[in-house]
Amino acid sequence: MKYSDRFLYSLSGVAVLFSALSCSGKKEKSAKPYNIVYIMTDDHTAQMMSCYDTRYINTPHLDRIAADGVRFTNSFVANSLSGPSRACMITGKHSHANGFTDNTTCVFDSSQQTMPKLLRKAGYQTALVGKWHLESLPSGFDYWEILPGQGDYYNPDFIRMNNDTVQRRGYVTNLITDIGINWLENERDETKPFAIFLHHKAVHRDWLPEIKNLSLYEDKIFPLPDNFFDDYNGRLAAAAQEMSIAEDMDIIYDLKMLAVGKESRLKSVYEQFIGRMTPEERKAWDHFYDPIIQDFYSRKLSGKELAEWKFQRYMRDYMKVVKSLDDNVGRILDYLDKKGLLENTLIVYTSDQGFYMGEHGWFDKRFMYEESMRTPLIMRLPKDFDKKGDISQLVQNIDYAPTFLDLVRVPVPEDMQGISLLPLLKGENPKNWRKSLYYHFYEYPAEHAVKRHYGVRTDKYKLIHFYNDIDAWELYDLEKDPTEMHNVFDDPEYGKVVDFMNRELVRLQKQYNDTFALSLNKFVME
Repeated sequence: MKYSDRFLYSLSGVAVLFSALSCSGKKEKSAKPYNIVYIMTDDHTAQMMSCYDTRYINTPHLDRIAADGVRFTNSFVANSLSGPSRACMITGKHSHANGFTDNTTCVFDSSQQTMPKLLRKAGYQTALVGKWHLESLPSGFDYWEILPGQGDYYNPDFIRMNNDTVQRRGYVTNLITDIGINWLENERDETKPFAIFLHHKAVHRDWLPEIKNLSLYEDKIFPLPDNFFDDYNGRLAAAAQEMSIAEDMDIIYDLKMLAVGKESRLKSVYEQFIGRMTPEERKAWDHFYDPIIQDFYSRKLSGKELAEWKFQRYMRDYMKVVKSLDDNVGRILDYLDKKGLLENTLIVYTSDQGFYMGEHGWFDKRFMYEESMRTPLIMRLPKDFDKKGDISQLVQNIDYAPTFLDLVRVPVPEDMQGISLLPLLKGENPKNWRKSLYYHFYEYPAEHAVKRHYGVRTDKYKLIHFYNDIDAWELYDLEKDPTEMHNVFDDPEYGKVVDFMNRELVRLQKQYNDTFALSLNKFVME
């Protein structure tokens, strides 16, 4: 179902419409068409935003968006992996429908319909800055400048529209913001509305902090998640993963413990990363890390002590990268405010997926489990919208494209699988809103060894089927077991729930035409 008006308005028509509404005695609307500022980060989890979770970090500028707008409390992705998530967002379709299922084998088909193309066709100026990660070059944008692949934190390369590559001096989070503000200030056509997409590398592995933030949070001791030493009983796929902080987090690449005579699997990659620093940056970097390195190797930690030490360093580095990100969100908000653009601009902040901060003993994402599938989503709304506070309905990243189109009164194509969030932003409570979400992860075998799986999530339950070189079903009671520690699929007491969830899974597979997954589902029912 689409919650779109299904009418195409020219930009002049938008102004006429708003004027007519005012003259008719209805609530006055702005005569200006809406702008869109979409800020997406990489691997930034809701646990590390103080508007969602106050245990760890303070993010005052992100909190400004939530305080002045709305916070989605049940926001999820359709495939918890960078490239696929971005493809879902830009097309409004699940991975099997847009063709970009994983990071290792896929190239995004840039000829297909995308939301930026439709915005541009409707008269919008479109710009993309930062991480693209879809292997092909962007299309549908009036301006773009992207990072190659994952990009670098220090003095990164950028690919420009003429397909040349230039190195920019500075820290990547600052640079992406600089380029975005420069486009807004100096390069766009101010007679046209705009949609700018700021795609940050932060907070992606391996969490290289900005030099000025190196010493932050060093006095913080973080409590271990209750399930940090999870034994994965009854969860075969969880036991087989390779994303354990204790076992798989690289002591040099991830934790910066570079020293003469010390080796690790990813040491050479880390050396390439820090090799991009200027001599001044590297001097400051070594000055900070050298005492930590010496102390670490002198202690000869092992077992649980080593795992806990790795967790603390991971948390600190991650938070430092978030600090630069939050500062730059503040720069964007301040710029829009200074230029008088806030009143008619939708500001969206989200991540390409969630991330594990030690839950289940993990880092990374990929799984359909909560910390990975759940993603932060906050929006500051134009002045015409009265809605503020929390929105609790189930939403997904395939919904962003239809929402942006619906906002500017561009018809939502029938083949988009997402639902416009505009009714929710208007404070409405649609009775026929979706009751479940579909998920499908494909990248295996690959880094972190997370098995392929698909599943369905409702407000109370989650059903997952792991397949390929495994055939395992899992069911979780999210009310009784929010940390997903107890697989109750084979529990006779949940027989009716299993039946209901299987039916819902089949319904979604048919609705979204995921015929491959449907063929693997032994519970297919007519």
